[in-house]
Amino acid sequence: MRNPQASPVTRVETYTSLTAKPVSSYRPYWAKRFGTAAMLPMSRAEMDALGWDSCDIILVSGDAYIDHPSFGVALIGRLLEAQGFRVGIIAQPDWQSAAAFKALGEPNLYFGVTAGNMDSMVNRYTADRKIRSDDAYTPNAASDKRPDRAVLVYSQRCKEAYPSAPLVIGSIEASLRRIAHYDYWSDKVRRSILIDSKADILLYGNAERAIIELTHRLARGEDISEVQDIRGTAFIRKFVPDEFVEVPSTRLDRPGVVDKHEDPYAMKMGKGDASCATDEKVDDAANAAPVINLPLPLKAAKVPRDRQVIRMPSYEEVASDPVMYAHASRVLHLEANPGNARSLVQRHGNREVWLNPPPIPLSTKEMDYVYDLPYARKPHPAYQGANIPAWEMIRFSVNIMRGCFGGCTFCSITEHEGRIIQSRSEESILREIEEIRDKVDGFTGVISDLGGPTANMYRLSCKSEEIEKNCRKLSCVYPGICENLNTDHSSLIQLYRKARNLRGVKKILIGSGLRYDLAVKSPEYVKELVQHHVGGYLKIAPEHSEENVLSKMMKPGMGAYDEFKRMFEKFSAEAGKKQYLIPYFIAAHPGSTDEDVLNLALWLKRNDFRLDQVQTFTPTPMAMATAMYHSGKNPLRKVTQDSEAVPVPKAGNVRKLHKAFIRYHDPQNWPMLREALKKMGRADLIGNGKKHLIPAYQPAVLTKIVQSDGSRFVPKAMPKGFNQMKNGASPVRNSRKKTSTSR
Repeated sequence: MRNPQASPVTRVETYTSLTAKPVSSYRPYWAKRFGTAAMLPMSRAEMDALGWDSCDIILVSGDAYIDHPSFGVALIGRLLEAQGFRVGIIAQPDWQSAAAFKALGEPNLYFGVTAGNMDSMVNRYTADRKIRSDDAYTPNAASDKRPDRAVLVYSQRCKEAYPSAPLVIGSIEASLRRIAHYDYWSDKVRRSILIDSKADILLYGNAERAIIELTHRLARGEDISEVQDIRGTAFIRKFVPDEFVEVPSTRLDRPGVVDKHEDPYAMKMGKGDASCATDEKVDDAANAAPVINLPLPLKAAKVPRDRQVIRMPSYEEVASDPVMYAHASRVLHLEANPGNARSLVQRHGNREVWLNPPPIPLSTKEMDYVYDLPYARKPHPAYQGANIPAWEMIRFSVNIMRGCFGGCTFCSITEHEGRIIQSRSEESILREIEEIRDKVDGFTGVISDLGGPTANMYRLSCKSEEIEKNCRKLSCVYPGICENLNTDHSSLIQLYRKARNLRGVKKILIGSGLRYDLAVKSPEYVKELVQHHVGGYLKIAPEHSEENVLSKMMKPGMGAYDEFKRMFEKFSAEAGKKQYLIPYFIAAHPGSTDEDVLNLALWLKRNDFRLDQVQTFTPTPMAMATAMYHSGKNPLRKVTQDSEAVPVPKAGNVRKLHKAFIRYHDPQNWPMLREALKKMGRADLIGNGKKHLIPAYQPAVLTKIVQSDGSRFVPKAMPKGFNQMKNGASPVRNSRKKTSTSR
């Protein structure tokens, strides 16, 4: 939508490289004189003790306040404090009225609203849309301390409390809802959260750069409505500024090329060439490729990318047409590289939701600055020692990096943290381990994790900065590991060795999920990991066994799993240890048919795996698998009315069946599985022999056994001939950490 009148001049910065103003280089705000608070205040009495008459920023969170860098509100709060601002915290307020939002008074600069470390809907509901009985981010795991769609509710209460206070929203809930998005819990496409929250600005992704620049500019007197040039932000406009040239998303039919792939739009499914897709390869591939990029509008072709804005299908279009929704999802993901992404705009009625390009990743020095801040590393005293499960889970763990270039379609990490790995220095990580040793109560010498979104992506990156800036691939490891990706694990090996040799450290465990297709590229790393850093069990995530489903997940085939398993067993045996792999699988993922999940069940039985718990696919906002779930189309390829259709197990009984197949050993599932196998023409799998999947009859008596990881039923005596675990095989319990919307 263009302004018929001349639009005001808008400052537009040009980013020709992945550089930005260092986050530690800003001149501190005058309130720096108050010094560092032992804990950021949660009450007026604490403010008085600090000598504050007011807060510059008030952060509202759906989580309990734990002053630790693994919790977003603490990280952002301490970061702003280091910039000289007075930051107050309103954690898990009573949202039934605005009273709790007035506890610290009106902020001088803005309210910052976040749902917490998790999306509030994922936090509160199971994959079957049932209310969870506990909340890991709440004292004593109470399940009633946050509302549904927390960002919307908290935003409304902030506006009621102080209507004139600017409102900034962020965190994973806001980040993943920055454009029109499919909402699984209401089964419809909802508007951008910017529209519904009435926020002044949204900060998406890792927001350190954006929050620091925004806060300093507001402190200098700029009006928040005029701050429209910060990367990693979204806001509402009425018109597209004249200095921008619109590029219709439908003209981006072929925005990039993967060498020698038949479909140059993104990548070839399955095995094939794994080199990067870049705009620079279009000319080289034009003669070989059967289809060439559609030309951009003449005016757009003559302006730099930072002056182009992609016109996405409007909210009204994507809400009424699932194919257009899948197309919009595809466009959004292809404009995710900070090195080449353009601005996006999506119309909602008579308003434009504008997304600036993603933030520039933090350098190692900046990562150290963020993680070396003076965190108290404990919950706020107001909780009086109450048990907070999420705190207990990460109490003795250290985050060494962020980001993930895996691009798994069901996961939200890439959409939120980006594909470029941001690693801390070895020195900073070792300092934090020593701080845990010296300051954290209850430390017994065991570090529970040195990891992040993925355990073994530390310091892995593209071999060429130029290629990295121009690449448009959705994953660096699918359909194969990119030839330009550095897979050298030596930095991680060295870190492990130094960490376990620190005084007072008895053991370093690796609790984060491992990317085993990367690990097998470094046998030395696998040996180091298996012989020194596995506490009996190691988590890995094949997610499925069938190529048809794995291709929709953008996950490697089982060949990489088999190779890693061989290495794992070999090195365990060499160390004289009995250790087991814990594989994770997803039930009812888009692309999965009854035959696919039956084959997975047979694979599990052949490998003597019995999973106590199975994760059923949950469509989270913005994930590409969610676009598949909603549209029945595959956004990994060009999307049209006639393009590839994806089978989607949506019905409740089908989702239950898929989960039952993966838990084929549970007698409670046998009646359902018998009926299904007969309908599928596979009654040959019903019987009491080793070749059968399930027994022919039901045990008369079942005993309920309650364990720490949930409840399950097992027969008092297994039916004769039922395949028991072989000697040395391990019963597998799913112990996924509930710390984010996905792995």
